Parts: sequence; structure tokens; C-alpha cells
Amino acid sequence: MKIQGRMFIWLAVFILAMAIVYGVWSKEPVGTTALFLSFGLSMMIGYYLAFTARRVDAGAQDNKDADVADDAGELGFFSPHSWQPLFLAVGGSFAFLGVIFGWWLMYFSAPIIMISIFGWVFEYYRGENRTQ
Repeated sequence: MKIQGRMFIWLAVFILAMAIVYGVWSKEPVGTTALFLSFGLSMMIGYYLAFTARRVDAGAQDNKDADVADDAGELGFFSPHSWQPLFLAVGGSFAFLGVIFGWWLMYFSAPIIMISIFGWVFEYYRGENRTQ
């Protein structure tokens, strides 16, 4: 993770330099703002990866002498089945359709989105998956 963190931080530095150069030369606010936001997003990802790399054991990607087989094994816990992303997508679809057809559709999509997010966050606190 150290390598990925450094890559994103260097990418953020490059994007910051390009944002400054672009902003000075073009004097165009939309592209300059987009580049500064890209800098912020890259910096957040880089900081998260660098911060996480200090807290977890070094992976095979951090060892220059590692083989591909050194990174084999369990990578983490991933939900085997969940209906919540489907309901969240339906709620998001209604929300985006609300932009097209009328904002009144947001009254129907907001509860679907909120209930789906709540269910997704707490799906392993109740029911048959409680012990996982």
C-alpha cells in the first residue's frame, strides 16, 4: 500500500502544478476548479493509502523481491449476497429521473435511498448474518 499511496500523492502534486499552470494561462474558472478538485481527491486517496499502510502489515507489493504467489490468500471479507445495492440503485435512478421529469420525484426516491443506505450499513447486525 505504500507504493499506491506514494503514487497518488505524486499524482496529486502533478495535478496541483497543472492546475496552477492551467489557471494562470487560461483564466478559465471551470477547468481550473475541476483540476483543483482532482488534486483534492487524489490527495485524499493518497493520504488514506499511506495512513493505512502504516497500520497494516506490509503486503507483497511493498517487497521488491516478492513473487506473485506471495500475495495469494484471503484479502478480506466481502459480502456474498446483499439486496441493498439493488434498492440503492433503484432509489438513485428515481432521483436522477427526478431531475428530468420533476423534483417531486425526489419525495419518493429519498426514502428509498435512506432506507437502502441504512440497511446496507446495518445488514450484519441483524438476522442470519449477525455472526459474520
